[in-house]
Amino acid sequence: MAAGRTRAGGQLADGFLHRYFLNNPSKRLHKWMHYFDIYERHFERFRGKSPVMLEIGVMGGGSLAMWKDYFGPGAKIVGLDINPDCKRHEAENVEIFIGSQRDGAVLGAVKDKYPRIDIVLDDGSHRSPDMIASFEALYDHVQPYGVYLVEDTHANYWPDWGGGLKAAGTFMEFAKDRLDDINAAHTRDALPISRFTASTDCIAVYDSVVVFEKRPQGRRQAPITIGMAAPEVDLRRP
Repeated sequence: MAAGRTRAGGQLADGFLHRYFLNNPSKRLHKWMHYFDIYERHFERFRGKSPVMLEIGVMGGGSLAMWKDYFGPGAKIVGLDINPDCKRHEAENVEIFIGSQRDGAVLGAVKDKYPRIDIVLDDGSHRSPDMIASFEALYDHVQPYGVYLVEDTHANYWPDWGGGLKAAGTFMEFAKDRLDDINAAHTRDALPISRFTASTDCIAVYDSVVVFEKRPQGRRQAPITIGMAAPEVDLRRP
């Protein structure tokens, strides 16, 4: 899909992220090109709304600067990285925590400091145990209409990264189980309706990216409608 043609929240995204990447003004920024349409599809509605975003994985700091410009004034961008040198990328409205993405104490400190998080983007170690630990610690903390995006899931298929096709314990297999959880109400009690079921609107799966869109769910209903019975009048005739 060409830049500027991503539909997001009923509006046409303007391709800001793609242009920013190609004209990167400062810090190192490394992304797969097809990610930008995905970002704009799921993040566009937060622009100008002062969101709080947590990005796991800071590296060169370029994406933190990009998100700050993309979301606009009032946005708070939070980074988490295991490398202490990443602290140098802090700036106004950009805060960085140092620690592992599977360290409950560090994640707890993030949640304590930011009681409302709108977006989590996991671009951390790309190793499944870390990805799953972060998800389980943070998903319920994301606000009820927020987004949790996990990228670079292609590493889940690489044996040298602890993965493989349909390998047990990978984040992709974890995500496939969440597909069943979304449909728990239809499993005839084989699965309980969990907090995940009740808080998740959809799971979008792309090449190397999985996106969880949150939205409080109501009880499922399937009413039947039918035309009014009036045998003396054919309501289909003009």
